[in-house]
Amino acid sequence: MPVLDGFEATRRIRERGMTCDRLPIITLTAHAFGEDRKRCLAAGMNDFISKPVTLANLCTTLAKYVTAFA
Repeated sequence: MPVLDGFEATRRIRERGMTCDRLPIITLTAHAFGEDRKRCLAAGMNDFISKPVTLANLCTTLAKYVTAFA
């Protein structure tokens, strides 16, 4: 992203608090290492999907948050 990356964007969203705390943030990344997942979660992201994405994985991950936040 030209101005800020996903980590900084997530931090800024989470800093707003209140309704933004409920907003699920799922990162889609080419990095698939355990340390990358920890970094995403530490930044305030709710979940992590690594590439290549399968439809089944995408649907399973999104379903966790659609039912939880609907």
